[in-house]
Amino acid sequence: MEDRIYSVYDLNLLVKNYLEENELFQNFFLKGEVSNITYYKSGHLYFTLKDEKASVKCVAFYYKYKKISGDLKEGDLLKIFGKVSLYEANGNYQILVSHVEKEENLGVLFAELEKNKKEMAELGYFDELRKKPLPFLPKTIGIVTSGTGAALWDIINTARQRFPNIDFIVYPCKVQGAGSAEEIIFGIETLNEIEEVDVIIAGRGGGSIEDLWSFNTREVAMAYYNSKKPIISAVGHEIDVMLSDFTADLRASTPTQASELLVPKKSDLEEKLILRRKKIKILMDSYLSFQKERLKNKKETYILKNFSNIFINKNMELLTREDKLKSLINNRLREAEHSLEIKKELLKGLNPKEILKRGYTITTKDGKVIKDYEKLSIEDNITTHFYKGSIVSKVKEKL
Repeated sequence: MEDRIYSVYDLNLLVKNYLEENELFQNFFLKGEVSNITYYKSGHLYFTLKDEKASVKCVAFYYKYKKISGDLKEGDLLKIFGKVSLYEANGNYQILVSHVEKEENLGVLFAELEKNKKEMAELGYFDELRKKPLPFLPKTIGIVTSGTGAALWDIINTARQRFPNIDFIVYPCKVQGAGSAEEIIFGIETLNEIEEVDVIIAGRGGGSIEDLWSFNTREVAMAYYNSKKPIISAVGHEIDVMLSDFTADLRASTPTQASELLVPKKSDLEEKLILRRKKIKILMDSYLSFQKERLKNKKETYILKNFSNIFINKNMELLTREDKLKSLINNRLREAEHSLEIKKELLKGLNPKEILKRGYTITTKDGKVIKDYEKLSIEDNITTHFYKGSIVSKVKEKL
């Protein structure tokens, strides 16, 4: 094998690319105890996450924009969400953090959440087969969210930029704190009763996990599940996965994405329409050309070119066949007449009067024809029938 020679930087870069392209090291949760916390004026946060056996360096760039708390302290138990990266200049790998949760504050709630997830999954509430399809192009979108939050305008502005003719019906409600779950549920139920609403988006913008927790309650998740109209769950940021995301018909990573998933761009539809018209025209032109060529070929065929002669010949052939048929019928009629005459003669010959005319007689006794003289007795009166007339006589002797 040929020896490979790398520079240090090239090797570090290869390792960095491997780590950052491997799905195993992307978008995962990590639990541990925090230490070596440093908040920089640049807006970056550096810390170490450790357990009993090991530690790993972590960095959250512009942590405030990620809604990461600014009061982390040594010993806090954290659950972070992030991905592995490597700084090629020194070869040290680290976790790029995008979300942080304090475990001691949410431990009980997370335990309850996991229990609900398991139970609801077993009951089929997350099944893909029961999810309702979204309308291709909704005319009216119902929105359940805060009336003063940025999420509302993100949804509306994004939708109208994509297709200006969309209408909205908004149910403003609390989306965090006491009573928020009940308002979210009532908002979903209310929009379900409005006939004009084609689809519902229910959610809110980003915040801490505590702020988003109403969408992790079983009651709110079931309101999504029980919605008669298609419903999209749009809560927080991409990393925020709520219980309602599993029971909704579709999960959007942000309110803005909910509009993007739901509303097609009018310009795209118009472009598709133009392309379809062009395709139809091409197909029609091709079909007409084909039919013209087909008609042209038919005109060139022997039958069409000689149609007049063929018609005359066929007509003569038909007349000839008619003459033959007429002759055949006449022959059959003559044969039938001849056969009838023969049968009449036969019947005539069998007529009793014709027999008597030839000199024969018929003898009867008491009106019955006598064929055997044994049927007669001495002194019986018998009648003999001639062609002309009859006589009555008495049997005197049997010979």
